[in-house]
Amino acid sequence: MIKETMKASELKSFVSIRVIRAQTWLAAVLILLSFPTAFAESDFSTFWQKFKSAVIAGEKAAVAEMTKFPLSMSYMEKAVKNKHEFLRRYDEIFKGEANAAQCFKSAKPQKQSAKQYEIYCPFKDTPNDWENAPIRFIFESTKSGWRFVGLDNINE
Repeated sequence: MIKETMKASELKSFVSIRVIRAQTWLAAVLILLSFPTAFAESDFSTFWQKFKSAVIAGEKAAVAEMTKFPLSMSYMEKAVKNKHEFLRRYDEIFKGEANAAQCFKSAKPQKQSAKQYEIYCPFKDTPNDWENAPIRFIFESTKSGWRFVGLDNINE
């Protein structure tokens, strides 16, 4: 009879441990699911720091790796189809209407949705005119992470 009592208590202890583990796992999952935008924002923040640093340093290949193709361009401009074309048109994209390297040093990302951020830059001829910053760099969350997806002049 003592053996049966020990077996029953061992079984009860085992079941208790399993229930606690399941409850802990469920609580962790619910906590993670309740903060999806916090994770998206921190993911973008990490991406933005890498992207901004690469543009400022002129690391064209690194910037291309963080870009989704085809890259959407401003009105009347052809989309950038692939990495090769991106590297060829790099100066047009980042030194054309705006000086992205200069702008990105102080530009603040603007959240449009959980999956999209935008950076607005002034014209390169008026780099301190933040009241008129129509050059928009667009970033989206994709299956492979955050990517640069478009460039636009909102005045056109």
